[in-house]
Amino acid sequence: MSELTHIDESGAARMVDVSAKDVSARTATATGRVLLSPEVVALLRSGEVPKGDALGVARIAGIMGAKRTPDLIPLCHPIALHGVKVTLDVADWGVTITARVKTADRTGVEMEALTAVSTAALALFDMVKAADPAAVITDLRVEEKTGGKTGEWRRP
Repeated sequence: MSELTHIDESGAARMVDVSAKDVSARTATATGRVLLSPEVVALLRSGEVPKGDALGVARIAGIMGAKRTPDLIPLCHPIALHGVKVTLDVADWGVTITARVKTADRTGVEMEALTAVSTAALALFDMVKAADPAAVITDLRVEEKTGGKTGEWRRP
């Protein structure tokens, strides 16, 4: 790509005009991890986190985060989201968070998927920080995207 799309000819930041793009079905999947102590993993598995349903709160926070992405990320287009699915899988080392976001619009939903995972991870941290203040949020990344002019992309 020879030019940055979010910079105008004078070097100022701008929101890209997507009005000429075709509407197409688009998806994005992002993941991230929260590394936790064995004690907190046991609390999550038993459902006995002192603050309550940590996984449920994180799931809802992720969905809400995806919906609020243009309020949080400068220059991000407000688009209609047609589906947001956030899953949290508990493992011996912590939790994997996966968000899959869908739309039919003129721009992709990678930022919404990343924001969903980030928000879910932050909410999970908030729910367990008293029991594990050393928890680590890590490995936030886009795994795949579909739709639009560039079509499909999957992390190798």
